[in-house]
Amino acid sequence: MEQPPNPQHPPGALAALRRDVAALGEAWAGGSPAWSAVRGGAQVEVEQLSDTGLMQATAALARVRRDVDALLSRVAAEVSKRSGPAFGDTGLAKAQGFQNPARLVAAATGGSLGDARRLIAVGTATAERQSFTGERLPSPHPHVGEALGSAAISVEAASAITAMLDRTSMRSDAGRARVVESALVELAERVPLETLLRGVREAEARLDPDGVEPREDELRMERSLTMREDARGMVHLHARLDPESAAAVKAAIEALVGDALRRREPRGAAGGGEPRPVIDDLRTIPQIQADALAALARHTLGCTQSATPLARTTVVVRIDLDALVSGLGHARIDGLDQPISAATARRMAADAELVPAVLGGESLPLDLGRAARLFTKAQRLALGERDGGCASCGQNIGYVEAHHIDWWERDAGPTDLANGVLLCSFCHHMIHRDGWQIRPGPREIWFIPPPHIDPAQAPRLGGRARFELREDRAA
Repeated sequence: MEQPPNPQHPPGALAALRRDVAALGEAWAGGSPAWSAVRGGAQVEVEQLSDTGLMQATAALARVRRDVDALLSRVAAEVSKRSGPAFGDTGLAKAQGFQNPARLVAAATGGSLGDARRLIAVGTATAERQSFTGERLPSPHPHVGEALGSAAISVEAASAITAMLDRTSMRSDAGRARVVESALVELAERVPLETLLRGVREAEARLDPDGVEPREDELRMERSLTMREDARGMVHLHARLDPESAAAVKAAIEALVGDALRRREPRGAAGGGEPRPVIDDLRTIPQIQADALAALARHTLGCTQSATPLARTTVVVRIDLDALVSGLGHARIDGLDQPISAATARRMAADAELVPAVLGGESLPLDLGRAARLFTKAQRLALGERDGGCASCGQNIGYVEAHHIDWWERDAGPTDLANGVLLCSFCHHMIHRDGWQIRPGPREIWFIPPPHIDPAQAPRLGGRARFELREDRAA
């Protein structure tokens, strides 16, 4: 029999939060031991959770946090609304002794002004509106508002999407913007924030193609490199580079860093590996990057030693053929998230070899069978088109290697595209250690978890297809 509603807790704004807090309590209780545990603080309770219970509690807590942040954004927007210029000194923020609503919200939450401004902006962008006649109008960004209200996405994700849509609203088609908004929300529900930001940049280039080149010009004018020596003798370099300037610098440094990391591989590691040096390399990646920059400078100044990793370094510019021919549209540089204009891509193609996105012509054999153990540069580029970096975690393409799915020695696996995958060192070892299966295709690659991780062994999409923005799905 359904219980009557409690007048002290009516359904409404708090319903979702109350439901998810109850789900958190169930997950916590289900993951705790049945026997009478030694009582203690929160740390003791956490330590007593089972592995499954810990994962369920983490997911439930994250959902409760999104519920709270969504409500907080709505409350912050209302605080801002009641503190508007029309109220003067009687506005809510000034009446409470604050200069503006952001400072009031920051003081209430104990957060930064930036966080407070984001809460206000998201709450305002996703709130329902009211016409002059008092009619309730839908949110300017209904897909984001719905996902935020259902705790499907975070406030940070909502902020990234709505801010971009507002920037392009005057120059983009409203119908297309709705489709892109839906696609970005779908992307935000399945990838981390840093990956979503790639999709947001790509979406902005699609919605406002005429704005890509002006934004490039703005970034180019902001490029800078400053050098100073501190009292201890350390020289500080601070560089801000536009995508075109950064592409070659980033590719060269990553080639040297990748070479150093490969030399750490144990001798005879599966899928390749070089003999380890006599002295173990204990440098951190930032230290290796600093040494790589110095090596590049020495090489340029006439050092007789050859920086061999640079010989196999390529800056890959991905662009549609129509955009390349017409000069309209945008392109991307592998390893950088910011799109560039087609005009910049054409200029880069004039200065250096442009590697096309479609590979595999008669003059470029990509399947080597058992004739060669290591994947060629052309094969790596072709795999990069499908995988986009580490096919598992999305690690930057400069820090991954081409590996055999069926091992070269143990399984007699061929050095063919159908048996290749780009993986970072961590994912490579984890996949082999835990017994994951990999099913590659021409455009997508799937990872099959072992039964001890997922008893159902449901395939998980990897590669570039996992991270790319798919408007067709939303449509």
